[in-house]
Amino acid sequence: MANSKCRWESPEQWSDWSEWLAVGLHGRNRWRLPLLLTGILFAGGRRTVTSWLRAAGTADGFQDFFYFLAAVGRKTNSIATQLVLLLLRTLPLPGRLLLVIDDSPTKRYGPKVEGADVHHNPTPGPADQPFLYGHVWVTISLALRHSQWGAIGLPLRAMLYVRKRTMATIPKSRRWYRFATKLQLAARLVEWIVPMLKEAGKTVWIVVDGGYTKRPFLRRVLKLSRVVVVGRLRKDAALRDLPPPRKRGQRPARGRPRKYGKNKISLAKRAGHKQGWQTIACTVYGQTTTKTYKTFLATYAPVGCVIRVVLVKETHGWYAFFCTDPDASVKEIIEAFADRATIEQDFHDVKEVWGSGQQQVRNIWTNLAVYNLNLWMHTLVELWAWDKSGRQLVDRGDSPWDDPLRRPSHANRRKALRRQILRNELSTITAAWSLPRKIIQLTKNLVALAT
Repeated sequence: MANSKCRWESPEQWSDWSEWLAVGLHGRNRWRLPLLLTGILFAGGRRTVTSWLRAAGTADGFQDFFYFLAAVGRKTNSIATQLVLLLLRTLPLPGRLLLVIDDSPTKRYGPKVEGADVHHNPTPGPADQPFLYGHVWVTISLALRHSQWGAIGLPLRAMLYVRKRTMATIPKSRRWYRFATKLQLAARLVEWIVPMLKEAGKTVWIVVDGGYTKRPFLRRVLKLSRVVVVGRLRKDAALRDLPPPRKRGQRPARGRPRKYGKNKISLAKRAGHKQGWQTIACTVYGQTTTKTYKTFLATYAPVGCVIRVVLVKETHGWYAFFCTDPDASVKEIIEAFADRATIEQDFHDVKEVWGSGQQQVRNIWTNLAVYNLNLWMHTLVELWAWDKSGRQLVDRGDSPWDDPLRRPSHANRRKALRRQILRNELSTITAAWSLPRKIIQLTKNLVALAT
C-alpha cells in the first residue's frame, strides 16, 4: 500500500491525469506513479531520485521505487501513448498538428552508467568543451500556438541513442534494443505517433533541422500517408529542376519516367541573384515580422519527389528551407520552421527547471524512465496551465521592476501548480480545525516563500 506520510491534496484534474497515465502499467505497481509525479513536482535542490521520494513521503520504500522506475522505462511506449490520447481529449487541437524532432545530450558522471559515452556538445559554453560524457536523447514534441502565449512545445517521448561501440557494455540481462542510429530512432518515433493522430483525423507536419534531412529518415517517414516534412537544406544541397513534361502525342519512353530533372540547381547562385526577391508578413517567435524570400519547385533525391524550396534572406546571410508538400505556402513553411524553436526551449526547461541529468542512476531502463518522466512532467504542467490567465500563473506584485505583461515562464507555471496544491492542503486543514487568522496568514506567507 502507498505510504500515508504525505498525501497531497492535488487538483482533481491533476489526479485524474496521473491515474490516466498509470493505466499502461501493471496493476500491482500502478499506484506508485501518481506519488512519484507529485514527488517530482515538489522536489527541491539537487533533483535526484531520492529527493523525489522524500518530497513524495515515500522514502521508506525507496528500493521498491527504484525497481518501479526500471519497469517504467520498459513501459515508456504505453505511458507516452496515454499522454498523447490525453492531449487529444483535453486540448482543442487544430486539424493540422506540428511535430518537432531533435536530439539533446545530458551530462552524466561515473564509468558504470549504462549507455553513456562521449558525444558532441552542442552548447560548449564558456569552457568551450567540444565533447561531453553522457546520454543523447532523440525527442519528439508537439508544437502548439497558444492564444495568449504564442508557440509552446509539449514533449511527448524520447528514445536513448547508444553508440554502436557502447552496445557491448550493456549487460545482456537488460535485454536492450538493437543498435539504431539517430535517424532510425526519429523514424520510429514518427511511426509510433502518426497512426494515433491519423485515427483522430489529424494531418501531421514534421519539422526537423538539417541533421535529419537525410534519406534514411525522409524516405521512411514519407511512406506514411498524410505526413508532410519541413526542414532546412544545406547550402550545397544537390537539387535538380523538374523533369520535362511529356508532350501531347509523344510516345512513352522505355522504362520508368524521369523523377528528377537534368539540370542542377545552385542555391548559392539563386540566393546571390538580386532579382526575384519578395516580401511576406509572418508570425515568427511571437512577433509579426516581414521576411524577404524566394521560392521555387525542385527535385531532391533524399526525398524522392518534388519539393518546395524557400530561400530566406536575413541581415547576416540567407537560409534554405524545404517542404515535401509543393502546394504549401511560403508563410506556412517559414512559421513551421520557426516553431521548431519550441523544442529547444523544452530542452532548456527540462534541464533547468526539472533537473534532467541530475538523477544519477545507472540502470539503462531507469535512465530511460527518469528522462521521460521529466518530459511528461513538463507536458502535464503546461496542460494544467493551458487555460489559466497570466494573473493565475504568476504574481509580479513583489517585482515592480519586472514587465507585468511578460509571458509566464515554465518555472512560473510549475510554481503556480505547487502553490495551488499547498493552498488546497491549507484549506483542508482550516476546514477541519479552527485556527487563528494570524496563523493562517503566516502559513500563507510561508507557502508563498516556499513556492
